[in-house]
Amino acid sequence: MRLANCFAALVILALALSTAMAAQQRRTGDFDYYVLALSWSPSYCEAAGNRADPMQCQTDRPFAFVVHGLWPQYERGWPQHCRLARPHKITRQQTNSILDLMPSRGLIRHEWRKHGTCSGLTPTRYLDQVRQAWSKIVVPDQFQDVSSYVTARPDQILAAFIAVNPELKPNHVTLTCDSRRLREVRICMTRDLRFRRCTDRRNICRKNRIVLPPVRSR
Repeated sequence: MRLANCFAALVILALALSTAMAAQQRRTGDFDYYVLALSWSPSYCEAAGNRADPMQCQTDRPFAFVVHGLWPQYERGWPQHCRLARPHKITRQQTNSILDLMPSRGLIRHEWRKHGTCSGLTPTRYLDQVRQAWSKIVVPDQFQDVSSYVTARPDQILAAFIAVNPELKPNHVTLTCDSRRLREVRICMTRDLRFRRCTDRRNICRKNRIVLPPVRSR
């Protein structure tokens, strides 16, 4: 009986500690660096098919690389859905202000709830941070107007970004893919938006070659 009571006490203590650690990890503004995720929009539209957001995939404006999000990151792992002392709902005016970079109101609202709440910033300041992070990156010319399927090695895509961003080093950037398509280029930045080493390298694309679906014609 004593052994069972001791075991139960240890379980309760472990649960309490894990809950405390989880609460600590969800404190807004408590993170180490950012990941700027740039999504290859044609891959999303092709993969999602009928479920794709029409604002992004059925518009008069064709999109190439778009901002998926700016994610607070730990050296290992990341916070998400942080609790705010004063809840901030993102407004339509605020979503409209960033549609040129993140072409979906649903995506913007999702990114604010999941990641922006952990930044320690208000919605307006967080979206300003997203725009500032985007402004630090030059997208290579060959990805501006892709009119047919392109096949490339992941390292060729990363090398193209490094070539036109002199301060960007190989360990500052990673790439993700699905079974055949490029999905994202992810760039690691300090809290003041300088390039830095990526320490959490999960989900890196391991394919030898991947395709870039074409940007939809106007």
